[in-house]
Amino acid sequence: MGYFDDDYQPPDQDNKRSRWLVPALAGIIIGMIIILVALPSLLKSDVLPKAWTAPIETANDNSDSNPESSGYVSVDVSTQITDVVENVSPAVVGVVNIQHQGNFWDKQEGNNGQGGQNQGTGSGVIYKKKNDYAYVITNHHVIDGADTVEVVLSNDNHIEAEILGSDLFSDLAVLRMDGKQVEKAIEMGTSESVKVGEPAIAIGNPLGMMFSGSVTQGVISGKQRTIPQDFNQDGRADWQAEVIQTDAAINPGNSGGALINIEGNLIGINSMKVNQEAVEGIGFAIPIDSARPIVEELEKSGKVTRPYLGVEIYSLEEVPQTEWDETLNLPEDINGGVYVWSVESLSPADKAGIKRLDVIVAVGGKEVMNIIDLRKVLYREKEVGDSLKVTFYRDGKQKETTIKLGEQR
Repeated sequence: MGYFDDDYQPPDQDNKRSRWLVPALAGIIIGMIIILVALPSLLKSDVLPKAWTAPIETANDNSDSNPESSGYVSVDVSTQITDVVENVSPAVVGVVNIQHQGNFWDKQEGNNGQGGQNQGTGSGVIYKKKNDYAYVITNHHVIDGADTVEVVLSNDNHIEAEILGSDLFSDLAVLRMDGKQVEKAIEMGTSESVKVGEPAIAIGNPLGMMFSGSVTQGVISGKQRTIPQDFNQDGRADWQAEVIQTDAAINPGNSGGALINIEGNLIGINSMKVNQEAVEGIGFAIPIDSARPIVEELEKSGKVTRPYLGVEIYSLEEVPQTEWDETLNLPEDINGGVYVWSVESLSPADKAGIKRLDVIVAVGGKEVMNIIDLRKVLYREKEVGDSLKVTFYRDGKQKETTIKLGEQR
């Protein structure tokens, strides 16, 4: 009776194991040799897909700062807006209003070390270059009261400029300076065809020259807005300016700067901003179609010639209602007009028979409710030398006269 040893293996099983083990080990060794020798060459070639060979970035990657070697992406953000701004910006300048004060000793004792000068800054637009001169549009209030005006170019060069003319009612002024350093003038556009909602770009110097050339973008928020203006700060509107409204930020110092369209054409001169803490995104610009004839007249003659009557007048709404009846003897159906406070001797109104306390209710066949209504007819529809039919009340009786308009001086 036989038995088997526990460690005994049949000869056939050992032979089978040796037959598959040796080739497997050989295959592993050969594969490792191929990886070590051939892989670097494959990575350098274009045989493998790019997704397999792309560099992998890790949080601990301390590779060279070169963008090409680090895997960082450089993006070209040039757009139509950036191209337009780059093209237009050299034509938008700073305007410095310099007002000299006192004598030498005043300069030493006061003015906070400003050398006897007060300075205000605004913006301007180079709209023409001709005969070695460059011409700049800015706002009247930017250069008002200046003894000297300097234009600051986009390269920070300062050039003294001459004020050719300035106009209170349009809030426009024209400057002329040496044009040798001027690269280009802005392209004039038209404001008549602008549409509410179209892009608008404002360029100027908000808060002074520290932020010169600032660019803000928005849209046209409204056309033909009317904004009351009080020139003598008496609390009563003296005029109503027709402006373009935009939500492109316009801050103090932007006045006189450019409002351009997406093509880079000038469509307005930035002028005013509603300065109330609760109001944001409301800026105004003078339409370039309204500004162009005024700029041409200022450049040519230094002033805007407007017709005048020769009277000091006030809106009837400023008079207590009791005075309408007791002093002016106006009929009950009269709701507005302007009353004459004084008449200049030998003026057009004086020659036409207008007297103190006459109440004008219509001019040129159009109803007049206040001063602004009367000025609109005079300044927008009439010229010096024209005849103007005036309807007025005197001692409760309606009268008419014709005034031959003179020249405002």
